[in-house]
Amino acid sequence: MAVVDKWTGLGSALASFLFLWSMVQRHVPVTLSHRVATWANKLASYFNPYLEITISEYGAERFRRSDFFLAAEAYLSDACAPRARKLKAELGRDSSNLQVSVGDNDEVTDAYQGATVWWYVAKKVPRSNVISLYGNQDDPRTYRVVFHRRHRDLVVDRYLPYVLEEGRAVTVRNRQRRLFTNNPSGSWNSYRGKNVWSHVPFEHPATFDTLAVDPDGKEEILDELQAFREAKDYYTKVGKPWKRGYLLYGPPGTGKSTMIAAMANFLDYDVYDLELTAVKNNTELRKLFIETTGKSIIVIEDIDCSVDLTGKRKDKKAKSDKAADGDDKPKLPMEPDKDEDSKVTLSGLLNFIDGLWSACGGERIIIFTTNHKDKVDPALIRRGRMDRHIEMSYCRFRAFKVLAKNYLDVEEHELFGQIGQLLEETDMSPADVAENLMPMSKKKKRDANACLESLVEALKQAKEEAAKAKEEAEAEAAAEAAKKAREEDEAKKGRGQDDEGDKTSESKMSNGDIKSDDK
Repeated sequence: MAVVDKWTGLGSALASFLFLWSMVQRHVPVTLSHRVATWANKLASYFNPYLEITISEYGAERFRRSDFFLAAEAYLSDACAPRARKLKAELGRDSSNLQVSVGDNDEVTDAYQGATVWWYVAKKVPRSNVISLYGNQDDPRTYRVVFHRRHRDLVVDRYLPYVLEEGRAVTVRNRQRRLFTNNPSGSWNSYRGKNVWSHVPFEHPATFDTLAVDPDGKEEILDELQAFREAKDYYTKVGKPWKRGYLLYGPPGTGKSTMIAAMANFLDYDVYDLELTAVKNNTELRKLFIETTGKSIIVIEDIDCSVDLTGKRKDKKAKSDKAADGDDKPKLPMEPDKDEDSKVTLSGLLNFIDGLWSACGGERIIIFTTNHKDKVDPALIRRGRMDRHIEMSYCRFRAFKVLAKNYLDVEEHELFGQIGQLLEETDMSPADVAENLMPMSKKKKRDANACLESLVEALKQAKEEAAKAKEEAEAEAAAEAAKKAREEDEAKKGRGQDDEGDKTSESKMSNGDIKSDDK
């Protein structure tokens, strides 16, 4: 009975307090109530021994997701997910593994050097029911880190950097490498900047073991890449951005794209395939570069024909043509620019390679490819921008032996001598050599002898075609030279006849003058 009376009295007191509080809110001025609430919060904070740190998903600009938030998300998924009550399972678009992470509005506990830390995963509820074509932009997530105030220095100075480092390591360990391509700027979401690049899993199987290049050159490239990957402190010491440029040049089919894939697999880097014709101006090019990450290879293929970067030279040519033609000639209408939508300039691309913006981020490799090195602007490929020029040439015997080992599992054969001699006399790309070493079909499977014999025949045919083409070119050149010589002889004869006619006319005129004087 006493317990009932006690609870009844407590209920009456609580009801009286709520009634009085409602009266206070109704009759007390708003400014005074706000001031009272502020002092009440300060008083509660003074006696509250716990501190709180908030980690937002997006920064103040809301331009891109916070790196610290992503690292914390990876850390919690790896270290604290087993202790969570709410889990979130996702299948990444670029991964076949199921990813389990801490769910929204949940709490997990972590311990670090004797300190207990509570993590709260919070997600804001949308304030409206409006459906947006660009996704809901009012529901960012936040992490709240709560700890005792006596552990403040430990958490701020050591625990949070530890979370950042471990989270990045987990991300690198669990990530699947990706192949990116830039989207047209019209599809970009300027609010979050998520649609600048789209990607697919990078699954190219090429390695340096299967790459058909000279073994000595292969070892040099491997040594350079290994040194670059471990040279962060060295680049900082010499005051250079942590990046390196490569120019891959050579005829089609010589393995330039395969070399890029082998580099990416060796370094475990992502690949950004930049399509310059989809970039409207230098500002968009800069934004694309900002959105790339470290540990990546940025590729611009066929740099000589991706976009016209020779505006200054065209202006000079136009001026010279104008001077040669004269100002009194009628002006023909000018042709519109072929790449009217692309306004990327040479200076903008140079700034992208080694200007101030190239220092944003680090551990990047920039690669240009071209089939015609002489057509590329020298300013783009000078040393310091493209640090190393690698010629991907036709297949020779040492590269052929790599292909024979990969495709046929053959290291020595009686036809190797003949093949080596033919390869020195004939220009054939590694792609064409590899095609002859592959079986035609499953039903018509060829053994090593048949494949090598097929390669010998292909090399002989290529040699004959090259010799025939050379003879035709020489004959055409000789015919052109003979035609030019005949035209010059005819021109000389014409000039000689004109000179004789002029002399005859002068002689007749002189004789006529003499006769008139005699009379």
